[in-house]
Amino acid sequence: MAAPAPSVAPGPDAARWISAFLEAQAAELDAAENTLLAYGRDLKACAAFLARRGIGFETATRADIEAWMVACEAEGLAVATRARRLSAVKQLYRFAFEDGWRGDNPSLRIAGPGKARKLPKTLNEDEVARLLEAARDHGRSAADCTRNTCLMELLYATGMRVSELVELPVAAARGDPRMLLVRGKGGKERMVPLSGPARTALAVWLTVRDAAEEATDKQGQPASRWLFASTGKSGHLTRHRFYGLIKEIAVAAGISPGAVTPHRLRHAFATHLLAHGADLRAIQTLLGHADVSTTEIYTHVLDERLKALVLEHHPLAKK
Repeated sequence: MAAPAPSVAPGPDAARWISAFLEAQAAELDAAENTLLAYGRDLKACAAFLARRGIGFETATRADIEAWMVACEAEGLAVATRARRLSAVKQLYRFAFEDGWRGDNPSLRIAGPGKARKLPKTLNEDEVARLLEAARDHGRSAADCTRNTCLMELLYATGMRVSELVELPVAAARGDPRMLLVRGKGGKERMVPLSGPARTALAVWLTVRDAAEEATDKQGQPASRWLFASTGKSGHLTRHRFYGLIKEIAVAAGISPGAVTPHRLRHAFATHLLAHGADLRAIQTLLGHADVSTTEIYTHVLDERLKALVLEHHPLAKK
């Protein structure tokens, strides 16, 4: 592999372009903080490459951007990483064209690297049942066990993203709801129904949570607006803490922690619904997917499981 080119700092114009683009994404599309950070890293990498060529975003051509993609491949970056970087640049130039910063869009006709679609890894129904059972007894206190049970029941019952789960306001859970209002990507809201066990776990957790709130209120501390409150900077349980928590619950359930993540429970939610006859469009709505083609990946997961079932149990399979 060739030695990396010497580092050249992007000029002030590049910083202005990136800053304006990120501000627009945050204001107009309500982009998540992690999304904005990823955009910023990718665009700074592109700006540094262009700076080494003595140009910037305002003068770069299609050939310059294609050369950057070639350089990314030469660095050994994964296909998904290169596709994400190109997407960031395409969105930047779309923004610049619409705002009149450029009269053309040099990235418009650049094709992204071919990306093989991987089937999402998921959990079977027995593994999920073991996780839910283990959550009931996992925690340093009875309150922790109650909270952990509620977290796991809600995650599997609704298919929420982990950020949607930990950022649930307590107001959404009041009144023994049959459905929860969830705020997803881009600020889009959707309703998700609750199963009986999830409603029970939520009611028990609210009782415990409210009792703890009363105790802190007597000490002059303000009430939290979050369902899963925390003393940290965000005021609620963080996605990183929950990621570690679900690994601990996996170990307690006798399941490899490497096989369990919050997103795999989301995959399990969708796959199990489909296996039991749910409509694909309904699953799309529940997951908050903008395009049904994203949801269709679960039909392939189910197809693979059915193939494995036939190959394992059909009397002629061994022949």
